[in-house]
Amino acid sequence: MPVAKELRTNPALEAQVFWYKYRKEIAILLVLAIVAIIAIAGYRLYRDRREATAATLFGGAKTPAAYEEVINRYGDTAAAASAYLLLADSERKQAKYSEANATLLKFLEKFPQRELASTARMAMAANLEAMGKQDEALATYQQIASANAGSFNAPMALIEQVHILQEKNRIDDARRICETIMTQYRDSYAAMEASQLLRTFLKSAKAQTPSVVTPSKLGSPASATVPPTLKVLPTTPPAPSSPSLPPAKPPAAPSAKP
Repeated sequence: MPVAKELRTNPALEAQVFWYKYRKEIAILLVLAIVAIIAIAGYRLYRDRREATAATLFGGAKTPAAYEEVINRYGDTAAAASAYLLLADSERKQAKYSEANATLLKFLEKFPQRELASTARMAMAANLEAMGKQDEALATYQQIASANAGSFNAPMALIEQVHILQEKNRIDDARRICETIMTQYRDSYAAMEASQLLRTFLKSAKAQTPSVVTPSKLGSPASATVPPTLKVLPTTPPAPSSPSLPPAKPPAAPSAKP
């Protein structure tokens, strides 16, 4: 039988054929790759310079107007995120609680994934509490504790709930939250405060419990019928009458004659 001869290929020749056939497409891909690398490098350089400039401007900012300038000029930088928080803090110190919450809301819209997002929500709840909106503040603290259970603000949000519930005289709910803090966050500062609040709740509960009066021991019949604060005084006997003695006569009037 005839033996089929093995076909031998030349890799260099195949590469030349491939290049000749697809040389235009390969050239376009190379150009695009080079342009992409240059663009990425240029964008990173631009971002680094922008961040550095924003940080320099933020370092010299000490007033609300300066914070607003950082936000307006470099609103997408880390310096702008810090400027939002400091601006809200300065507005809170001026008792502008609504303006402070509006600033914090803008911060959360632009930087929702920042580590300080839960801190911003804590500040918003504190502002609501300062405005007397206890129910809204309580709902905000509950949202922080449930959505950020692993953050350092979670136990603080729980302890703030306890204070609000204590003001509302919802002692049972406040006690349950204290027990939750001591169970889930036993190594936190909030656990120490929760322990102190629990002791306070227990003392107030004991003070409000009426004392049970035990019956006194049986004594004499007189003590059983007469109250202990009253004393029975003996009646005074009547004065003895003396019928043998005549009644005393009144003294005679003096005579008018000399």
